[in-house]
Amino acid sequence: STVKSSNEHPVTAAGEEGDDPPKEEPWETTLKTTMVDVEAEEFRGHKVSLWDLLHSRYIPEENRKELLELYEAGELSLEQVKTVVTTIVTRTAAAERAEPAAPQGAPRAEPEATEAEPTPLHGD
Repeated sequence: STVKSSNEHPVTAAGEEGDDPPKEEPWETTLKTTMVDVEAEEFRGHKVSLWDLLHSRYIPEENRKELLELYEAGELSLEQVKTVVTTIVTRTAAAERAEPAAPQGAPRAEPEATEAEPTPLHGD
């Protein structure tokens, strides 16, 4: 059965999508296959790829471009990218939780959060 299934996916298949670039850059594949755990609302409890994290709303576009350029150029190791990305995401997610700023599209009604727990966490 192994032989049969490999015949269903001829090697040439990859090169046939005229419009798309022929293949992913190896560094891109690495980012897509490197899974990490992050303490952020939508990622909590399951692993997410570095690629998805980089393209999540937690990473500002200029950070993402810079990280990708440095990583592609070999100036950052995968570990460094992983550290930076997870740090930014964790920090951004924590800041969102700490500040009772209205989430996108939500009415600016802040129930008891403001009075109940004043958070003197603005020592940045």
